Amino acid sequence: MGAATGGGGRPRHISVAERRARLAVRHRLAGSARAAGPEEVAGSLVALHGTDPATVFLAVGARLADPAKTVPSTERALYEDGTLVRMHGMRHTVFVFPTELTAVVHASTGLTVAARERASLVKDMAKAGAPDAAWLAEVEASALAALARRGQATAAELAADEPRLREQFVYAAGRSYEGVHTVSGRLLRVLGVEGKVVRGRPLGSWTSSQFRWAPAPAHPELDAAGAQAQLLNRWLRACGPATEADLKWWTGWRVTEVRRALAAIGAVEVSLDEGGTGYVAEGDVAPVPEPAEPWAALLPGLDPTAMGWQQRDWYLSPELRPLLFDGSGNVGPTVWWDGRVVGGWAQRPDGEIVWRIVDPGIRRQAEAAVAERAERLHGWLGPTKVTPRFRTPLERELSA
Repeated sequence: MGAATGGGGRPRHISVAERRARLAVRHRLAGSARAAGPEEVAGSLVALHGTDPATVFLAVGARLADPAKTVPSTERALYEDGTLVRMHGMRHTVFVFPTELTAVVHASTGLTVAARERASLVKDMAKAGAPDAAWLAEVEASALAALARRGQATAAELAADEPRLREQFVYAAGRSYEGVHTVSGRLLRVLGVEGKVVRGRPLGSWTSSQFRWAPAPAHPELDAAGAQAQLLNRWLRACGPATEADLKWWTGWRVTEVRRALAAIGAVEVSLDEGGTGYVAEGDVAPVPEPAEPWAALLPGLDPTAMGWQQRDWYLSPELRPLLFDGSGNVGPTVWWDGRVVGGWAQRPDGEIVWRIVDPGIRRQAEAAVAERAERLHGWLGPTKVTPRFRTPLERELSA
């Protein structure tokens, strides 16, 4: 790692204003930076949160020059062209990635989680007196063969081909959280983190959380350390500067892995307004000017920009967090103005988009711009009703 130096040999300083300018342009939020298609959006952000299926589409729509194309273009990328893929990634979370990143994500973040998940499944089955690992391997091979024949299938459809997937076993017997697990549910989850299967087309509309499974796209097996360096370099070019704490949180890696990847890519140290050391990718130290015009955005719950950093004070006032986050740290729908969160929004049962600016320092110009973004969102949503998977206080209040 090195340090970009300013006057007097000090590290290059990146102010809050410049961080917001980088966010505006690189995250496709400023008017002049909006994208032509979902692949461009996902590539710019590295990953789109996929835990809530609607988030993927709402995050894309907020960044497209023509949001009316959001649903058909994103569905085509996911389910027809295969240029985007929904799979497990950082922090054992479901994301949508550009397909060319599949191997990098799998090697850099998936392998460790996958080993832990498989060991946990085998252990839980053994405790319950269920069949052994050899039996499980046989069922797994049969299920994967069935999925290859079908192309895409639900767990129930795969169980029709391989009835042993319906077998059940008791989990945590005698404890307060005792439950009954089905082999299909646990096994398909393990195969997902192992990079053997991915989430396919939903059973219903684009907001549905019920989905089919599909074979994972073929990809080479990469060295874990090299893949971590590639992933961190991509993320810093999208989100840098970031602190070591930000990087550890976003990736879910150990601090030793973060430091090794930073050194491998020659990351550059910079100073920040809030103190401490930030990092940018090698060669990414040139000043980034603010967009020519102010901008507004309505971003969905779990949006990758709102959730991108662990340390968020530079774009989110601490006073707003109780309104905009749930008890587990999941962000709800947010209103942005010129690089910072200023309020929240929701959709009422009749489809109306309602919003509130809760930051008292925002000028009237922001209200007109936010209203225009709300009208555009309402226009492409049409009759579709979207309720965030994780409800937050302000969203609940506005949607009532």
